[in-house]
Amino acid sequence: MIAYVLRRLLLLLPALAGLSLLSFALIHLIPGDPVEAMAGARGLDAGEHLRLLRQLRLDLPLPQQFLHYLGGVLGGSFGTSYFTHNAVLAEFLQRLPATLELSAAAMLLAIAVGLPAGIAAALHRGRWPDHALMSACLAGNALPVFWWGMLLMLVFSVQLGWTPVSGRLSPLLWVEPRSGFLLWDAWRAGDFAALGDALRHMLLPAVVLATVPLAVIARMTRSALLEVLGAGYVRAARARGLSPRRVVWVHALRNALLPVVTVTGLQIGTLLGGAILTETIFSWPGIGQWMVQAIHLRDYPVLQGAVLLVGAMVLVVHLLVDLSYALLNPRIRHES
Repeated sequence: MIAYVLRRLLLLLPALAGLSLLSFALIHLIPGDPVEAMAGARGLDAGEHLRLLRQLRLDLPLPQQFLHYLGGVLGGSFGTSYFTHNAVLAEFLQRLPATLELSAAAMLLAIAVGLPAGIAAALHRGRWPDHALMSACLAGNALPVFWWGMLLMLVFSVQLGWTPVSGRLSPLLWVEPRSGFLLWDAWRAGDFAALGDALRHMLLPAVVLATVPLAVIARMTRSALLEVLGAGYVRAARARGLSPRRVVWVHALRNALLPVVTVTGLQIGTLLGGAILTETIFSWPGIGQWMVQAIHLRDYPVLQGAVLLVGAMVLVVHLLVDLSYALLNPRIRHES
């Protein structure tokens, strides 16, 4: 098992190196000049423009800029924002709890709805519940995030007034940010008014963000369960006279969950990618909104650091999924 873990850890190094190079190259293809973005409407003369380019090392050839950036990353520094002059890592860690809180809520919702939906579709294969559930999952997987989010906001926030339009907390409420996780901080402080308000703010973004993972989990659960229900040991369990409920929940579902665990872990990347649009639509102060602002401002250090850090998080999650899969199925680590 230790050798299996070490091999997986070594595979992370070239992946991170490739990600850093790709992110650096793509970010520098974005049209626009960071110095002009910093100047705004007031503009700069040629001398001041050149001075700022040299100060930010943007006058160097791209290979030298990349080596300078890579050296900072290896030294534990992800650079400094051109606009806030704060360390990129500090800003990332400050905004990370908001994104993790929203992503966790979306994943819990996706599992809580997607898993039973997939089981119900498999047990009613070919009948109307199966067709209805899978059609809904197909539609959910195809819905554009920005359109779905604005539609829910228009109906539930603007017309019905049931949920807030944007943000994490109403302006009249305040919770001391001890951990950065608003729900936990409000619970620890015993401020249940703020806790309820935070849940209302989170509801629509979590639903929008959970839509695609929910559809994927439901479809995978259905497919895996149908495959297991046709296996020989399941037929043998039925032949022994076991109840249908015991056959499904004890013998079939446990083995069907192996691919579901894998695809659930892989949806972490989908959640973080969807969070960029979701947080922008609902003005959620997380990493996604931060990255969109950095694109508009041409804040290269923020974009490079955010892409690399988010990519590292996704790779670590995938590694944990691989390890959990190997623990659930020992044949995996012997074959790898």
